[in-house]
Amino acid sequence: MKKPLLSLPESGPVQGEGDYDADQRYVESARAFVKAGKVADAAAKAAPTTTVEQAELERAERSGLAHSKGEDPASPQAPSR
Repeated sequence: MKKPLLSLPESGPVQGEGDYDADQRYVESARAFVKAGKVADAAAKAAPTTTVEQAELERAERSGLAHSKGEDPASPQAPSR
């Protein structure tokens, strides 16, 4: 009898995109990062340092926006209309 290449547990936590424990850890970590006041410093460190890098970022943003279907009106981050 052939052995399966991948065996999944019979029961246990949902993994992959449904890994709720990982999601909770991420949310808690992100909130702690913001509460600690580290956002402005991280944003400054992530800013482009050359005009070439700035142009690459702008080109990537235009490319991503070209594929966008627009803001989800149900999203809490959606601009008010």
